[in-house]
Amino acid sequence: MPRRAQNNPRQIRHKDCGCKLCLETYPGDRKPRRDCIGSWQARYRGPDGKQKARNFAKKGEADAFLDEVRTTVRQGTYLDPKRGQITVTEWHAIWWKSQKKKGRPTTRNRKMGIWSKHIKPQWGGWKISGIGFLDFDTWLQNDVKGYHTRKKCLEFMRRMMQAAILDKRITTNCTFGVELEAPAARHPDDLKPPTDEQCERILAHLPAYYHPLIAVADETGMRWGEYTGLRLCHVDLEAATVRVAEIIAADKGTLYRQPAPKTDAGFRTVPLTPRALAAVEEMVARWKPKDTRSDTDSGMHPEELIFRGPRGGVISHHNFRRVWIEAIQAAGVARKVVSAETGRTEWWPRMHDYRHRFATRLKDQGVPEKEAQAIMGHDRGSKVTWLYQHAGADVVESVRAALVQEGKPQLRVVS
Repeated sequence: MPRRAQNNPRQIRHKDCGCKLCLETYPGDRKPRRDCIGSWQARYRGPDGKQKARNFAKKGEADAFLDEVRTTVRQGTYLDPKRGQITVTEWHAIWWKSQKKKGRPTTRNRKMGIWSKHIKPQWGGWKISGIGFLDFDTWLQNDVKGYHTRKKCLEFMRRMMQAAILDKRITTNCTFGVELEAPAARHPDDLKPPTDEQCERILAHLPAYYHPLIAVADETGMRWGEYTGLRLCHVDLEAATVRVAEIIAADKGTLYRQPAPKTDAGFRTVPLTPRALAAVEEMVARWKPKDTRSDTDSGMHPEELIFRGPRGGVISHHNFRRVWIEAIQAAGVARKVVSAETGRTEWWPRMHDYRHRFATRLKDQGVPEKEAQAIMGHDRGSKVTWLYQHAGADVVESVRAALVQEGKPQLRVVS
């Protein structure tokens, strides 16, 4: 091991100093003095073996720094101060290279939207080592509207800054300790699904072509991308069941096939009631879809789809929404719901409310929660109850029996 330098820290000669050594280095007509005013340079080697230096006004400060940095280098906790001096924008460009292939396209696009619309305009020019807890917390609570937007901003910034800690650029994460208040409560009328009578009125104003689509949505509780992406190869007409194995999603307005449902729990088998089975058979007779199973990367292949647009193409949520809004307005049930937090306006009811009707129906018919969880593709049964159980093998038949029970109401909405 090489011997430690005896002149570390060393004093740097100063052009304005009149001491003997400084006058020898920088000759000139200056008032002589005994003590040198030059700064003290502390030299050390980082974990990479390269020599680095830092100047201090006093020798004691340089000695203390050397003691500290030598200890951190030995312990493996050393941080190069210069690595934390890059801006948030510069760090995001480095960090995002490790993130751009993680998750689904819709998830990545949502993250990029959070970055470009919220994080970058506010913090892009800040150094990653310069953002304090109060700086971030004050901005998040006062300038970002909407609980869910604040939550996404917090998650994005927390992961990005935590990566900077793991990369040994900073020592603390400005997001640690930040807490969000629960979102404002919504009126029960804005949460409950439409009634049977309201659904009948909506159906009367929807083009007859879409009636089978509504029947499957109402009778199976599947998500939009699950039933619009349903292919004949995933339907067993004899057993009256549907296997949810893939979905159709949108990436910046462009539809694409996603080879997996929303979550792992989304892989499931859903029973078809007589009404839902008749709807599927009607669309099969109309379009005569192929019973092939193409690769998800090979394109949309609408010839395999059971539900298609009137012209035979893939049904997009954007185009159907116009038909839907016209129908709920004509039915006299449409209502605009304004978010108290964000000020955004949404239409009620939504197609997704058929899924809520289905869940209510299962509950009213006494279907065990673990079986309802399995049929609906939930990771958990409710907001307050977490279930770590496997549904029984007869879950499909028990749910079907409950849905078509005679002598009991088929639909009942609870607030």
